[in-house]
Amino acid sequence: MPLIEIYQIMANNGTMILELKKPIFFVGMMGAGKTAVGRATADILGVPFLDSDAEIEYAANMSISEIFERDGEDYFREKEEQVIRRLCGAGPCVISTGGGAFIRPSVKELLIQEGIAVWIKADLELLWSRVKLKATRPLLQTPDPYGTLKSIFEARQELYAQAHVTVEAQASFTIEQMAQTVIQELRQNGYLSEVHNA
Repeated sequence: MPLIEIYQIMANNGTMILELKKPIFFVGMMGAGKTAVGRATADILGVPFLDSDAEIEYAANMSISEIFERDGEDYFREKEEQVIRRLCGAGPCVISTGGGAFIRPSVKELLIQEGIAVWIKADLELLWSRVKLKATRPLLQTPDPYGTLKSIFEARQELYAQAHVTVEAQASFTIEQMAQTVIQELRQNGYLSEVHNA
């Protein structure tokens, strides 16, 4: 049975109460902005923000890249699922997941059933502009990182599309504007209900 909490947000016309019944999980490609937008969304809603990658790094006492290098991707995915299953019990909150988490069938099923999956959908060129200069993406440590990113991008689009809500990433938007767009989509799709005080 999902936990239910009520959070208050001060609106221009008084106090608006938004009811969040399940954790919100941000899914999507590396570089889409899941962590930044997720944190801003949590701040607006007044709920905790958690990052599955950060939780994995804390538990392992090493970086994601180091885990990939030492133990391989399969091991990482197993630990990622364990962490996400634990985070599902955190109550109403916002959780950013790694780019490959939603691709694992058991994790996707978990997020669909236990949470609200929000896909931050970014086009390939926007993603590349954000990740090409970063050495912290283990899947892109290949002779052709752009080609690798393109292959991952193409392989995952249909799976990400199974999320409850899709929000298009806009390069011209601030993080705050993206977070507001997420909240608007959640409200329009019935995942956040609102009540106005008299």
